Formats: sequence, C-alpha cells, structure tokens
Amino acid sequence: MKLPKARRINVERYIGISGNFKKTKEKIKLSANESALGPSPKAVKEYIKVSKNFKRYPDSDGNILRETIAKNFNLDLNRIILGAGSDQILELVCNAFLEKNDEVIVPKFSFIIYRIYSKKNGAKIVYAKEKNFKISVENILSCVTKKTKIVFLANPNNPTGTYIDKKKILLLRKKLRNNILLVIDDAYCEYVNKKDYQSGLKIFSKSKNVLVTRTFSKIYGLAGLRVGWGYASRDIVKDLNKIKPPFNVNRPALYAATSSIRDKSWLKKEIKHIRKWRKIFFRVFKELKIATNETNGNFFLLKFDNVKLSSKFVFKALINSGILLRKMDIYGIKNSLRVTIGTSKENKKFISAIKKLI
Repeated sequence: MKLPKARRINVERYIGISGNFKKTKEKIKLSANESALGPSPKAVKEYIKVSKNFKRYPDSDGNILRETIAKNFNLDLNRIILGAGSDQILELVCNAFLEKNDEVIVPKFSFIIYRIYSKKNGAKIVYAKEKNFKISVENILSCVTKKTKIVFLANPNNPTGTYIDKKKILLLRKKLRNNILLVIDDAYCEYVNKKDYQSGLKIFSKSKNVLVTRTFSKIYGLAGLRVGWGYASRDIVKDLNKIKPPFNVNRPALYAATSSIRDKSWLKKEIKHIRKWRKIFFRVFKELKIATNETNGNFFLLKFDNVKLSSKFVFKALINSGILLRKMDIYGIKNSLRVTIGTSKENKKFISAIKKLI
C-alpha cells in the first residue's frame, strides 16, 4: 500500500530543550537566551485583559503594534511587517526570494534557523569563515558568486556574542551586488554598549536592499507569545505580505508587545541587569580559565579546552544540578556550551555549580 510521502528536505532539526532536564527537581533554564527579568508587568496586565475574549480574530495587519513601532523608532509604517517571532519573517524572506540552486551566505557560526529556511527552499548554504569567532566581512565577500541571493548575519552574533562595527557593515553592503539581499538580525542589539556599534535598523532604515529583523522574545521577555517584526523597503514588504499567513500574531500578543515597547523603564532595568552580570560572569570565567568572549548579548559562549574538561561532562553535571545550558554540537563548535544570563538567584547558583566542577 502506497502512502503519502513528504518531499525530502535535507535540513537539521532545531531542538530547543533537552528531555533529561524535565526530570530534574530544580529547573534553572539558561539555554535559550530568554530575558532575565521577564516581561514588563504592564505587558502582562494588558495580556490578561485582552485574553478575556478569544471570540474575535486579531487584526491581520497588527496595526496597533505597527503604529507603536513606527512612532517609537521613527519609521515608515508601511515598511513594517509582523511575524510570529522574527524567525517567521526570516522564513517569509526565504520563501519569497529563494529558488532551487540559489546560494545563501551565512557566517560559519551563526543562528541555525537561517540555514534551515534556506535549505527548505532548495538553496545552497555557503559558510563564511570567522576570525576568532568574529564575523569577517572579507570572508563573506570572498564567498559571493553569481548565484548569491541572500547574506544573513546577526549583529551581535548568536551564539558567539561578537559584533561587527558600523563601518564594516556599511562596507559589506557597499561591496555586495545591489541585487543581493542583506538580512540583519537585530535580536540582541539592545544589549550592546560599544561606541562603534549601531543596530541594523539605525544604519539601514532608508535602504532598499536590506531587511532588518527584531524580536520581542529576548529583551522584552515575550518568547512564549511569538512576536517579531521586520523592516525593509515597501516593495520587499509588499512581496512578503503576499505570502504572510493571515492573523499570524494573536490579539493578546499584539497588545502585550505594544505595552512592552511603551514601558521604557522596564527595558532599562533589564539592560542594567544584563550589563552588571556580564561583568561578573566574565570575571568568573577568566578566574576559572574557561575560554570565552567578552560578549555583547545576554549570553556567553564557553569553551572548556583550557580546563581539560569535556563539554558533555559539564553539560551532564549541570543537568544533575538542575541547570540547563545549550549544547553547541549542531553549530559545529567543539567542546563548548552557551549560557544565558538569568536572574540574580539563578546566576549565583550557576556560578557556584561551575566553580565546584572546575
């Protein structure tokens, strides 16, 4: 008997959490780069209020949120598109622009979702080598061919925590062919405090061949609601809207995200917390001789070669202590784990556990 068969899609599966972690009594999840302090209380209040009535569909264009984004960031309303997480925007981009045998360039150690959506559409992934875990503009440009359609990069980069300065990003856009779409993922931009850094949104707000994505899953603490947005030219957004699912962002999420943007004091509180603990974490890792970068996000990439421990051993030992970190095997970064900065209580427990191991 012949049964329906899906077409063969040769992609890695995105895995979010380890099954073993569910069995532990205490659960400190430091694996997903989620907000340390969680959502704004005002956003929670708005979510609860709107959730009392599920009868009506949400506004398919999400006008209340788009208008708030446009006002807050001084942007053109008609160049904003909403997604169920910023990764849906990335998926729409791949669906709209990629065909079989097109080429997509990604930094070697970059967010896995770029390659998943690209491969789904039959594109070939070209990996640009990094220099000391930092994205190299020169190496990206050396990968460009006639078949190149899109260049994806996150700034700062996940999972390495490094960033590219404004001059280098402008150079990249200048050197790329005009018909190559540059996609900049601004997921962690709010955490950066470097003088030579600017977000993709600030640099390319007037560009016609750059698409910038932002998310409410990280600094705004709304990961469970799945809300993100993209900013590009009117033509690009028009093309993406043709294939965007209707009602893709639910009503409670729209209103909670809107309140999150308006609550600037809560945003400042989260940034202050992360910057404080970044210094503490970095000092501890240096003392323990765990190799890492001076990160620009809300996470650290940890390499255990210097302390002569395997990342598998560290991962399992921390799991047994009720602490979950992110494995880096799927990214091809050997003997490494990624840790997210959590609450003060969670951070102290993690530091105590890692010190005991080392």
